[in-house]
Amino acid sequence: MRKIVALALVFALVLAGSAFAAPANWPEQIRFVAGPPGGNWFALGGTLADMWTKNVIPTTSGTGGGVSNIVNVDRGKADMGLSVASVVGAAQAGEAPFKKPANNATIFANLYRQYTYFIMRKDYAEAHGIKSIGDIIEKKLPIRMATLKPGTSSEFVIRSIFQRGFGVSWDDIKSWGGSVEYASYSDGANLLADNHIDMFAFAVGRAASIVMKIESQTDIVILPVDEKARVAMQKALGTTTFEVDPKVYKSVTEPVPVVGDYTCIIVRGDLPEDLVYSMAKALWEHKNDLAASIKDIAELNPQEAVSDAVKAHPGAVKFWNEVK
Repeated sequence: MRKIVALALVFALVLAGSAFAAPANWPEQIRFVAGPPGGNWFALGGTLADMWTKNVIPTTSGTGGGVSNIVNVDRGKADMGLSVASVVGAAQAGEAPFKKPANNATIFANLYRQYTYFIMRKDYAEAHGIKSIGDIIEKKLPIRMATLKPGTSSEFVIRSIFQRGFGVSWDDIKSWGGSVEYASYSDGANLLADNHIDMFAFAVGRAASIVMKIESQTDIVILPVDEKARVAMQKALGTTTFEVDPKVYKSVTEPVPVVGDYTCIIVRGDLPEDLVYSMAKALWEHKNDLAASIKDIAELNPQEAVSDAVKAHPGAVKFWNEVK
């Protein structure tokens, strides 16, 4: 009986100690929204939630999407979630597809890079003298192109590059005699290989297996995005410029400048600064462990975690600046 009482007392003291350790202004738990079941974001959300639960604060992870996560965090229906930096930029500015500025959705950390790939059949590029995306616009070519489905971050970014960077819409491309199709990664690759389209455009990570698959099917070129378009995107949506490395793809013989983006974590702007600081600290300290499960996390670094282009949480800014 004394053993039971003693164990109960120890358990009570542990609970009391845990409750005392958390500042009174912290929520009881963090609600994290990730991606659809079976996807990379869904797995990433579960891994992050487990890490924070063990080291900072109880955290749950649920399903979500790049646009809906921003809306839910902004409205306080979730505390944190996954998205893409350029979409966060559009949300903070209140631009489509958002109806008003998402003032309470801020950046916690840019996790890893995303590159915009404009992949064109080499025979088409050579036949029409195309060296960059701007050449397509200048020549008003009747290009047959494909991207991912509307609502995806890829379609949002690719469409934005045409609209913001060159003042060209999907309807403009169609008026030139061209076409715009929506396809999955694998279907788009097959359409390009079978010469049913001339260009396939999407956003994905640095060393993308889908790009390597396309290279194995047909001769291609990866087109650079003209500087004026990259600058326009940076000003409008907070994107940056990355270069596709010649060491990664056999079709690339010199660095190719493209619009750069990030898979990022967003956080409620009204969460306590010390809580967000502590969660950022835990993320950084457990980076290597997380990367063992989610390889892309290895790209996380303080120099790129936050930027001036997209509003970030003060607690996150404080931590990432400290460890630069």
